[in-house]
Amino acid sequence: MLAKRKILLKGALRKEVSLLKRKGKQIVFTNGCFDILHIGHVQYLEKAKVLGDVLVLALNSDASVRSIKGPLRPVVPQEERAYVMASLEVVDYVTIFDEDTPLALIEYIEPDILVKGGDWSRDTVVGAESVEQRGGRVVIIPQVSETATDNPASTTSVIERIITAYHRES
Repeated sequence: MLAKRKILLKGALRKEVSLLKRKGKQIVFTNGCFDILHIGHVQYLEKAKVLGDVLVLALNSDASVRSIKGPLRPVVPQEERAYVMASLEVVDYVTIFDEDTPLALIEYIEPDILVKGGDWSRDTVVGAESVEQRGGRVVIIPQVSETATDNPASTTSVIERIITAYHRES
């Protein structure tokens, strides 16, 4: 499937998810900024995908990322981030949301499985209660470490390495 076809507005996504659920498919939902794609993102998404049949990725809009991460982020605009994420084989659908949290979208889509990374605990996962009340489950996937540094893989660490590398050359 072409990446563009995998990027849906929330209404179209809800219709698609409803159809897939009627066919007995398990819907896995995750969300995040996914500003600069790195190994931690890819391995996380691979692990999320095997938990069900369809992986829905909700992407924070540019405004949402700025609200959460500060005025210098995102580095990559939402349309480009959505296209990159949709181009990954493990991601079935991408949608963009403007709010700081995906709670309204989770309640609208009603996924079977809600997935977050190891930097979250079950008690801090937005939407966990809503998913579990409907008989779904919440899964926390441990963070991946960067090969070179053994630090948790993150967009912030990638940005810091870039700044350090270019600062040395100045």
